[in-house]
Amino acid sequence: MKTTSLLSFSYLLLIWLIVTSCGGETKNNNNISTDETVIAAGQSTFEMTCGACHNFMQAGIGPQLGGLTKEVSADWIKSFVKNPQQMIDSGDERAVMLFKKFNSYMPSFSYLSDEQIDQVVAYINTKEAPVFGGGADKGEALENPIPDTIQTSDIVVAMKEITGLPASNDKQPINRMTKMDQLPGTKRDFVVDLNGRLYEMVNGQPKLYMDMAELMPNFIKQPGLATGFGSFAFHPEFSTNGLLYTTHTEPGTKPADFAYADSIPVKLQWILTEWTTDPAAKAPFTSTRQRELFRINMVTQIHGVQDIRFNPLVKKGDPDYGLMYIGVGDGGAAENGYAFIIDNLQTAWGSIFRIDPAGTNSKNGNYGIPASNPFVSDANPNTVKEIYAKGFRNPHRLTWLQSGEMLASNVGHHSIESLYMIQPGRNYGWPYREGTFVIDPYDDMYKVFANTIGPNDPITYPVAQYDHDEGNAILGGYEYLGSDVPELKGKYVFGDIVQGWLAYINIADLKLGQQATIKKWQVSMNGKTVNFKDICDCKKVDLRLGTDSDGELYIFTKTDGKAYKLVGSKAM
Repeated sequence: MKTTSLLSFSYLLLIWLIVTSCGGETKNNNNISTDETVIAAGQSTFEMTCGACHNFMQAGIGPQLGGLTKEVSADWIKSFVKNPQQMIDSGDERAVMLFKKFNSYMPSFSYLSDEQIDQVVAYINTKEAPVFGGGADKGEALENPIPDTIQTSDIVVAMKEITGLPASNDKQPINRMTKMDQLPGTKRDFVVDLNGRLYEMVNGQPKLYMDMAELMPNFIKQPGLATGFGSFAFHPEFSTNGLLYTTHTEPGTKPADFAYADSIPVKLQWILTEWTTDPAAKAPFTSTRQRELFRINMVTQIHGVQDIRFNPLVKKGDPDYGLMYIGVGDGGAAENGYAFIIDNLQTAWGSIFRIDPAGTNSKNGNYGIPASNPFVSDANPNTVKEIYAKGFRNPHRLTWLQSGEMLASNVGHHSIESLYMIQPGRNYGWPYREGTFVIDPYDDMYKVFANTIGPNDPITYPVAQYDHDEGNAILGGYEYLGSDVPELKGKYVFGDIVQGWLAYINIADLKLGQQATIKKWQVSMNGKTVNFKDICDCKKVDLRLGTDSDGELYIFTKTDGKAYKLVGSKAM
C-alpha cells in the first residue's frame, strides 16, 4: 500500500511533467529525425512492440507517451527501452517514479537495434501531450482508491512442474498459454497458445492438435500481447457432432459483421469460426467443414474477443443448452478517444454476447440470437441483440459456479481490477465506472473518483475488487472442484497476471451489492514456499490458471513456458 507522502510526491511530479510537456522546450533540439520514412518505420515498430501498453492519449498499463520528447532526452528514452529494470535499479529519478506509479516493470526491448529505437523515438516525437477538458466536477481524484491491503491466508499449496509447452517465440514470453479446457464428457484436456497452437495434454505432455496458422492463411499473432489464437470451445455434443469453435485475429481487410464509422481506425479483426471434424480423430486436427460465424473490427490490438464458453452446468433440454457466451472487449476504444462506440446497446464492444451457433436469425444468417436474450425485444432496430450484458473493458475470463451463477473477471484500466456476477440485461459500468469508482472517459482516465451517485444508479457493481497498489491485471479463475487440495473447496480461485500472486474468495461471500473479502494463498515446491517471480526469474510473471477434467488446478507462466499442477496442501 502506498504511503500518502509517496503518493503526493508522485502526483505532484506527474502534474509537473504534464505541465512541462505542454508547450515546453524540447529536450532534444535537432537530435531526432523528422524523415517521413524513418517515422513510418518507427510507427510500425511501436505498434508491434509498444502499442499494447502505451498510447498517446491516456495512461493505462504504462504511461501515455504524447509529448515525451519534450520531457526527456532521446538518449534517456533509448536507455529505458533497452533496459528499464537497470534504470530503475540504478535509482534514476524518473524511472523510479514510473515504476512506483504503475507498479510494474516494462519488459526489456534489448533485441531492438539502435536504428529501430531511433525510429520509434522519431515517431513518438510527432505526438503532442493530450489536453483534457476537465468535464463535470466530480470532486477530488482518489490517490489510493482502496486503502486496505489484501491479507495472506495460512494456506500453502504444494505444486509440481509437469511440463513445458514447446517454445513458439524466440524471446520472452517463450509461449503464450492462455486457456485450459476439456472435451465434454471425456478425460481429454487441451491448452491453447496465443501464438497459434492448440495442444492436447496426453499423459502430462503436450501433443499438437491444431495449428491455426496452417489452417487460416490470414492468421496473425501480432501486434500486441493478446492477439492470435484467443480461445476455443468444444460443443457439448462434440462426441457426436464434431463441432469445435475458435477465435483468432486477422488483418482488418475484409468487411466486418460488427463495424463502426470508417473515420475510426481498424487495427485488426477477431473472427469466430465453427469447425467440423471427426470426433473420434486424434491429432493432427483436420476439418471437414469450416464456417465463419462473425468477424468484428477492433480499434487497437488490445481487449479483443478472448474467452468463448458453453455453460457446463446445463443439460440437453435446458434453455441455455448449446448457447455460446463470448467475451467481447472494448478494443482499446475508450483510452483512444472512442468511448462512444462502447457505451450504448447499438454497439457490440464492451459486452458479453450469447448466441446460438445452430441458429440462423442473426443479421448475417450464420448463427442464431436466442429468444431469451435480454434485448431481443428492444424497440431500436439497431440494438445489438446478441448482447447478454454490457459495460466491460475486457471481460477476460468467464466461468460458472456450481450454484449456477456466472462470473466474469474484468481487467481494469489504471486503478481497479474487478470480478462481476453476470446477470442478463445488466450494465456493468465501463467506460464510466472502474469497479465501484467513477471515471470520465473524456477526461484523464488515470483519475478515479468516489461514487456519490444515489440509489437510482443503473450500474451493477463488482462482487470483489482490488486496486493497483496490489496488482495490475486480474487473472480469472474457477471454483475449485478437485480433491487434491481440500483447503480450496468452496472457494473461487484466481490471481494477478502481472504480479503472479494467487488469491481466493469464499463463494458464500459472492453476493450482488457486496464486496467479498479477497485473501492470498501461497505455493510450495519441494517443501519450500516459493513465488513465481523467483521461479521464472522475471518481473512480469504473465500467470494463467486452468483446470483439468477432474477439477484439479494448473498454473501456467507464459514468461518461461512452464506448467505446474497443484498436488496437495498444508497449513503454515
